[in-house]
Amino acid sequence: MAITLQDINALRQKTQAGLMDCKKALTEANGDMEAAMEILRKKGQMVAAKRSDREAAEGCVLAKVDGKFGAMIALKCETDFVAKNADFVALANKVMDAAMAAKAKTLDEVKNLDVDGVTAAEAVVNRSGVTGEKMELDGYATVEGEKVVAYNHMNQSFLCTLVAFNKDCADEVAKGIAMQVAAMSPVALDESKISDEDKAKELAAIIDKTKEDEVKKAIEVQLKKAGINPNHVDSDDHINSNITKGYITEEQGAQAREIIATVGESARQNLNATKIEMIAQGRLNKYYKEVCLLNQAYIDDSKVSVADYLKSIDKDLTVVDFKRYTLRAE
Repeated sequence: MAITLQDINALRQKTQAGLMDCKKALTEANGDMEAAMEILRKKGQMVAAKRSDREAAEGCVLAKVDGKFGAMIALKCETDFVAKNADFVALANKVMDAAMAAKAKTLDEVKNLDVDGVTAAEAVVNRSGVTGEKMELDGYATVEGEKVVAYNHMNQSFLCTLVAFNKDCADEVAKGIAMQVAAMSPVALDESKISDEDKAKELAAIIDKTKEDEVKKAIEVQLKKAGINPNHVDSDDHINSNITKGYITEEQGAQAREIIATVGESARQNLNATKIEMIAQGRLNKYYKEVCLLNQAYIDDSKVSVADYLKSIDKDLTVVDFKRYTLRAE
């Protein structure tokens, strides 16, 4: 059976596969459209299975808003070359549009939505068969509020944010907060949104770090009294290296080791628990200011917090939810 260009285009519209792939599939299926679609689907599944252990670190991240509802999703692939392909980006937008239309709440819901006659998950597998790369949907998240804004960083599709507010506000104000989320990478809205378990873990880590800092200070005091630069003896390898370079003598190296061992042990045994707790609590509060959106210093005016900035616009205005997704390692 002769394969026409019309047949090829029809299959391509249904599967998003390339022209040559569609022609080969139709030829193999002797012109049977359904059989050709099955051939392409199996090809995509084989590619996906073969490359399942590969890392999909590139892709396209999108965030969109429809009234009081916002969503974001990432279609991931292996290479930047594929990520910039027009058909790949078009597929990401089709999946995003389907999710927005359905007001989908979860990634599993999105994967089962119709995209050009197949499920979104199947469409991704089909596209994987075309490119030969691992592809996957990831990072689906939603927000809802009286005012919702989406920010696509530099319109380059690798970092997106969503922010929902409790009431309407100017687009400029909303965009500023969305950019804050992109730049400062908060992990929670405020302290109350961090679990007790995570708070306890963070405090324990801060206490351990504070204790070590206090021990280090005690050692440095004694090293300086002995006429030894602490920077020359901050590790055993560094001591040996600086003896070789002539920065310290062998005697000073031995003295430094003795001070580090004896003073360090004594300092650990005599730590002031009240002082440690006060320092640790201060550092924990600083941590909240760094990771909680409403506690963070506003990027356009570091003298005020995000919460205070919003109150200066409207005393009742605040953020009720936010989401952030990036393909870049941070």
